[in-house]
Amino acid sequence: MSVSVARVPTASASRYLQQLAKHWSHKMTVTFSPEEGTIDFPNGSRLEMRADSETLDVALTVPEGEDVERMRGVVASHLDRFAFREAPLTFDWKEA
Repeated sequence: MSVSVARVPTASASRYLQQLAKHWSHKMTVTFSPEEGTIDFPNGSRLEMRADSETLDVALTVPEGEDVERMRGVVASHLDRFAFREAPLTFDWKEA
């Protein structure tokens, strides 16, 4: 398992979290509130998000054998779509 974390600066973190969760809820197992969300991908990856007034914190767990960079890109590109007014968002991905 590989775990990547990023702190994304944005005043709209809760809105983006909820939009992403709703967007993927028809394809994946999703739970969310305005402050926290979890998305389970079909490939076994999991995205956990936490929003506050200044940042969206994301933790992406990717199983062995899956492409970590591709999954990071999927998450970032989808969030950038919802954040089109301030995109591209800054993802400072780090291994946890």
